[in-house]
Amino acid sequence: MSDKHSNISIFVPHIGCPNKCSFCNQRYITGTCKAPNADDVEKAVITAVKSKKYNAQNTEIAFFGGSFTAINRTYMLSLLEAASSFVKIGLVNGIRISTRPDAIDDEILMLLKEYNVTAIELGAQSFNNYVLKMNNRGHNARDIENAAMLIRKHGFELGLQIMTGLYCDDNESLERTAKKIIEIKPDTVRIYPTIVLKDTDLAALYLDGKYSPQTLGDAVKICTKLYMMLSKEGINVIRLGLHSIEEGAYLAGPWHPAFSELCQSQIMLTKVLTRLFDKGEYIIFVGKSDVSKMTGQKKSNLKYLKSRGFDCKVKVDESLSDLNFRIERKVL
Repeated sequence: MSDKHSNISIFVPHIGCPNKCSFCNQRYITGTCKAPNADDVEKAVITAVKSKKYNAQNTEIAFFGGSFTAINRTYMLSLLEAASSFVKIGLVNGIRISTRPDAIDDEILMLLKEYNVTAIELGAQSFNNYVLKMNNRGHNARDIENAAMLIRKHGFELGLQIMTGLYCDDNESLERTAKKIIEIKPDTVRIYPTIVLKDTDLAALYLDGKYSPQTLGDAVKICTKLYMMLSKEGINVIRLGLHSIEEGAYLAGPWHPAFSELCQSQIMLTKVLTRLFDKGEYIIFVGKSDVSKMTGQKKSNLKYLKSRGFDCKVKVDESLSDLNFRIERKVL
């Protein structure tokens, strides 16, 4: 998960979606009901540019939240016009959008190209048709594949978003979804655990005892496995877990404000275990930003390693980053 890329995120509420998916209440995910306008785009860019760490070459304006290509065309073009003006003068490097697989065709892609859209993320969620149907997605797996093919044909960066713990899904199905993603080989992937939000169909299923959400531990475990499957094939997983949800929206499920770090910590532990064989004392060198991920919450990783006979200490090596590490055996 690279930290180099940056988004100026602008959330477009649920106005573009023809379906009400079982898990979705966009107001609670984005924290807003107000639809942004061209002025909001300008304000967001101006605020971002003032940051001391701002880098135009690594920054895109990102329209997230709803299905961008399914919103009213005039409204969509007003947002794109505003965003595109900043691409033209070099203040941002491009525009990223998220949308539904069945809201993509040649005509819309040619239009997006005119307005300097550079990356398109598809809310795929699953490649299991039964799971898609039971969660009222309104499209099937073939729609995802067709949209991905068209996006690639027109030269856009392709992203896929998937979810774990969906109603009627299981880990075996999720691994098949990951294998399908590997076949498609998108540029980026985001993995979100399913959270039960108030005022959703999933909330009704949960309250009726018909849906059991993942535990936090189970969500971390499967997200870690999916991450390792995808990253092994060179696919960049750029997000694990939701950015935020509105206070008071949560009903059930594996929500944690540091979900991504929990997964990264598990990823590092899993990788280290493949490199340790003989019991003894070791030093694990990691990048400065990865120290807490390697030690684990309340030193849980180090405690687990010690229980397996590996007495490990963590030290910083400034040359390392992005969950990479090296191990040295401590000579007594």
